[in-house]
Amino acid sequence: MLDYASLAAVAAVVQEGSFERAARLLNVTSSAISQRIKLLEERVGSVLIVRGQPCTATAAGNLICRHVERVGMLESELRDSLPQLVPASAGDRITLRIGVNADSLGSWFLAAMATFTREEAALLDVVVDDEEHTIDGLKNGQVLAAITSHAQSVQGCKSVELGKLRYRAVASPDFVQRYFPDGVTAESLGVTPSLRFNHKDQMQATWIRTRLGNDVATPAHWLPSTQAFLDASLAGIGWSMNPEPLIQPHLRAGTLIELIADSPLDVPLYWQHTRLQVPTLERLTRAVSTAARAVLL
Repeated sequence: MLDYASLAAVAAVVQEGSFERAARLLNVTSSAISQRIKLLEERVGSVLIVRGQPCTATAAGNLICRHVERVGMLESELRDSLPQLVPASAGDRITLRIGVNADSLGSWFLAAMATFTREEAALLDVVVDDEEHTIDGLKNGQVLAAITSHAQSVQGCKSVELGKLRYRAVASPDFVQRYFPDGVTAESLGVTPSLRFNHKDQMQATWIRTRLGNDVATPAHWLPSTQAFLDASLAGIGWSMNPEPLIQPHLRAGTLIELIADSPLDVPLYWQHTRLQVPTLERLTRAVSTAARAVLL
């Protein structure tokens, strides 16, 4: 039999980021948490927790965390069906760890969270990454589900098509007049400041390649925030690729304009989740699909 007290200790440390906060969550002492994890690591024969600020899970630790989440979902469903079997308590609320790209989180995903949390007691732990890379969290067991640009299902997962998030290359009118008085060319783009989310962000490069047929190295400001992208575009700091749902009011008002008229870039998005047949996960999938249909193409 698995020692679920020890498994829960690993999951709590990863969730809370420290042994002390995990102890408070489980209503035990920090030494008890430490002892449980030490014994489990000796039994497994590998390190499960990387001690630090915050504490993180190793690959083996991630597998344990996802197992604890799955068991928690199954127990929650059983408790709902047979409440007399195990009385509910404050510590029974489960947390589902999911991967979401920043632009979805900033433009439509909160509607899915709102629908789900109105109906469920479960909590969501949202891990933000580029839509090209959220798939990695599924592959290494860090998340149970993720919004990704990959249609091909990860082994053990199911892929649900959500739609396409449309992006437009925009800047403030003053910025366009200053940097592109003769139109958008490879030469003008090569000296004009752009905005990039992080080093994984290839959206601007993809748009340039699509529109001009070649790659152009552009100077860039780095802003790891969807809202900062929009605000920086409005402030004339640089040009950027912004989700159309966020910038429609500014396009209508003329406070933002497209660098090249009617030149969108559509990014297909998919919801991939573990094939575990649990109603809680199915209801989350329905909430995500419904919210996506309301916004995505």
